[in-house]
Amino acid sequence: MRKKLTDTVNLDESGKKEEKTSSKHHEIRWDKLDNTAHLFPVIAGESMSNVYRISVTLTELIEADTLQKALDMVLPKFDGFNLRLRQGIFWYYFEENGKPAPRVREESAFPCRFIYPSRNNSYMFLVTYYKYRINLEVFHVLTDGMGGINFLKELTYQYLRLAHPELVGEQGDALNSATSLNREDSFLKNYRKSSARGYQTKKAYLVKGEKLNPGEFGVMHGYMQIPELKTVCRRYGVSINEYLVSVFVWSVYKECMHKMPGDKPIRVAVPVNLRPYFDSITTKNFFVMVSAEFKPEKEDYTFEEIVDAVKESLESQINKENLEKLFSYNVSNEKQFIARAVPLVLKNIAMRVIYSQSALANTTTITNIGNIAVDKIYEPYVEMFHACLAMSMGQHIKGCISSYKNTLVFTFSYDIADVSIQRCFFRKAAEDGIRIEIDSNGVNYE
Repeated sequence: MRKKLTDTVNLDESGKKEEKTSSKHHEIRWDKLDNTAHLFPVIAGESMSNVYRISVTLTELIEADTLQKALDMVLPKFDGFNLRLRQGIFWYYFEENGKPAPRVREESAFPCRFIYPSRNNSYMFLVTYYKYRINLEVFHVLTDGMGGINFLKELTYQYLRLAHPELVGEQGDALNSATSLNREDSFLKNYRKSSARGYQTKKAYLVKGEKLNPGEFGVMHGYMQIPELKTVCRRYGVSINEYLVSVFVWSVYKECMHKMPGDKPIRVAVPVNLRPYFDSITTKNFFVMVSAEFKPEKEDYTFEEIVDAVKESLESQINKENLEKLFSYNVSNEKQFIARAVPLVLKNIAMRVIYSQSALANTTTITNIGNIAVDKIYEPYVEMFHACLAMSMGQHIKGCISSYKNTLVFTFSYDIADVSIQRCFFRKAAEDGIRIEIDSNGVNYE
């Protein structure tokens, strides 16, 4: 879709200005937000940024000028990142940005801070670096983790080609043939009429405690070898994801609930990448949330009992039919004529109310961005990938799983001072026979 600059103005269905121009003027692309993205501009702010970070650690120190040049070269090739957010009468929408790429800076602040487009050439992502690490921070309205990985890998490839001209082959500076630029709204494409709401709204047990100093943000990584992890998972009869979610639930149950009954369940929101289920390669958001739930109704549950509860709740939800119902319910609300006709200011109020009702339905969020692979030619220069999530309403500790080659890293992000959950989590994995290496950004150190 394209939007032209003009002197005469009409309003289209989304309420944005549809402008006409002569052919001598540049045509400005515009695009709709996907179904999930509509919420993020409404709720985002300093206290809840809706920004995630994916980073790559290289085997050599990062050169700032080279990284900037790489970003300048890669950004124009990604329509899904070369955007700014605009506000129409009825909906937010994307418009081609076209300004110079945001400036690459050495990391000087805590991760996942709110991104102010006005301070960032109107872009909704940041690229920073620190020693050997390149950080990509993305406002979730643009894309989910798969889209972020897509962009970060190409940025890294281009950086390495500039730093090592011998890596430039027949491909030159073109994007990898496997890199998707698809901007399909897969929610709309795969939508089926639905009336059943699938998301939880009943309140969950919430982790509380003394907050870190204002503005501080804790990050703690635990590195595990995947062969050892698989051995443990086979022993419990679960997947890696089910095991790690179970260890988190166990840690909250043991450290916060002291293995006592409670009137609220420990509920973990688990994002599910929908692309494999619906044959999609979109770089827009395409995921839904399912939840792993454990409600302690007696004293002193065993870890095995928690594993069984987590496995049962996830297996019952992660199937194509149920996933389709989950996102179809949301799309059906968007497609209703009355919803389309309501001015954005009123939509925003309604979405905030709905979000506040459902936000406290989860104790935490744990997302797995999967095993990230890079082209063989670049492997000698890439050491590891990491990811972390910003805090959200009621959730003061979150988990993010990423892996590269034979190493998996479980990353905690948090804004509370007490690290007993993290400590219990890694101790439990170690007791099960998994060797753990831990590092953090040190906010808990005196």
